[in-house]
Amino acid sequence: MSGRTAIVTGGASGIGAAVARRLAADGTRVALFDLDGDAAAETATAIEKDGGTAFGIAVDVTDRAAIDAAVAETEARLGRPTILVTSAGRAAVQPTLEVSGEEWRRLLAVNLTGTFDCCQAVLPGMVAEGWGRIVTISSSSVHGGAAAMAGYVAAKSGVVGLTKVLALEFAKHGITVNTVPPGFVDSPMLRDTVARGFVDLDQQIGRTPVGRVGRPEDVAAACAYLVSEDASYVTGQVIGVNGGRNT
Repeated sequence: MSGRTAIVTGGASGIGAAVARRLAADGTRVALFDLDGDAAAETATAIEKDGGTAFGIAVDVTDRAAIDAAVAETEARLGRPTILVTSAGRAAVQPTLEVSGEEWRRLLAVNLTGTFDCCQAVLPGMVAEGWGRIVTISSSSVHGGAAAMAGYVAAKSGVVGLTKVLALEFAKHGITVNTVPPGFVDSPMLRDTVARGFVDLDQQIGRTPVGRVGRPEDVAAACAYLVSEDASYVTGQVIGVNGGRNT
């Protein structure tokens, strides 16, 4: 993948950071978009210390103007982005009858509309290049739902549908679009739900056939394949990384 430029949203920590590190190790120049710009810059600095090329920038994926400006900066600094991994996300555990309209709209704005806007912002450049790779990060909760997570599950289900639409629409331009729904992966989001008592860690490990919590690097490995030349015939697919929890 040497010579390619990638954007990873939510790239400061967790799955996004692991994806950014893996792509950089594979020779891709990487822009890390994150709401926490300082953390994104720190992760990018660590990548560069390991020999990669990266920079971090503060981007709120609910702000389309900010997305467009960051994409333009990425092109100016690293070259036209032809790889996008959308890892930015927001979760909330709350009984459905207690979900406010504001929180519902925020969950959809970050998880679904933010994914759409990032894709729409980079697709013209990919079309011009005649080559592109998009990997959306959805959620294993789309398979069977998750109690008290109506907004999150609804938004991530929308991401799966969006992925399939984009795959069909842009295949003729040499662009593939796939989604990875992680299942039970060690991340800031999972640690928060465990700390708040919403998830019993030992119980969930017992429900996972491979017998362990997933690592962000497990998801990064799947993304690295999907953005590679080897995956040129793979598009519109839901590639679960879940230790066998969903088959």
